[in-house]
Amino acid sequence: MPALHELQRRFAAAVLDGDDGGFERHIRAAGLSGERRLQVYRNNSRLGLTGALEAVYPVVRRLVGEGFFRYAAAEYIARHPSRSGDLHEYGGLLPEFLESFEPAAGLAYLPDVARLEWSYHQVFHAARHAPLDPMVLASVPAARQGDLRFRLHPAARLLESFFPILRIWRSNQEDSGDATPVDLAEGGVKLLVFRPESLDIEFQPLEDGEFHLLRALSEGCAFAAACERAMAAQPDFDLPARFGGHVARGVVTAFDLPDSPFSNH
Repeated sequence: MPALHELQRRFAAAVLDGDDGGFERHIRAAGLSGERRLQVYRNNSRLGLTGALEAVYPVVRRLVGEGFFRYAAAEYIARHPSRSGDLHEYGGLLPEFLESFEPAAGLAYLPDVARLEWSYHQVFHAARHAPLDPMVLASVPAARQGDLRFRLHPAARLLESFFPILRIWRSNQEDSGDATPVDLAEGGVKLLVFRPESLDIEFQPLEDGEFHLLRALSEGCAFAAACERAMAAQPDFDLPARFGGHVARGVVTAFDLPDSPFSNH
C-alpha cells in the first residue's frame, strides 16, 4: 500500500490531470467502480473551477456568451489545472490563454478585458497596508532621495491597453444603463486599479508620465530613474504634484533606501 502522501499525489493527478495510473484500484467500489468515482470527482472539480472563472470574469463571459465561455473554460482547465487549495488564486493565466486561443482570435480586445477583470479580482482580495509615514520620508537626506525605492500598495495594479477596455468593462456591467456601442477605434487607456481604505475599487486613467512613473516604481527602480522615465514619456508632466497625490492617496505606501537604516514598511 503506498504511503498517504503518495496516494494524495496520485489522486490529485487522477482528478486534475486525468492521469489514472491505475489509481482506481485503490478505491473501494461500494456501488460504483473506482473509475466511475474518479469521474464524479473530475466532474465536480471542473464545475467548481468553471464557477470560479465565471465569478472572476463576468464581463468576458458576457462578451462571448455562456456557451463559448464554458468551452474556453474547459480548454483552459485542461491546460492549467488548479494547483492551489484557494480558488481565489485560480484563473490568472486566462488572459494569456485567450491570446493564443484560436476560436477567440477575432476578439483582439478580449485578453486585455480579462486582464482588467483579473486586476480587479486581485485588488479586491489584496491585503490592507498602512500609509507611508511622511516623517520618516522627510528624514531621508536630500542627497539620497534619488536612491529611494518606493513600493505601491498591495491593492494597486497598473494596466495598459490599445483598446478602450474600461469603457467595455463599464458598459457590460449588469446595472449599466449605457447601451451605446463601444468604438474600438476610440483609443487605448493606461489605468490604475486601486482599492483605497474605503474598500471601493477605483479606476483611474493615467497620463503617460504618471503611468511610467508608477510602473517604474512597481518594478523596483530607484526614484531618480523612475522620474527620468516619466519625464521622457511626458516632458510636461507635473511630477511633484502627481507623485505627491499618489502618496497622499496611499497608492505609494512604502519605501526602502539601500544600505541605509531609513525605510517605511
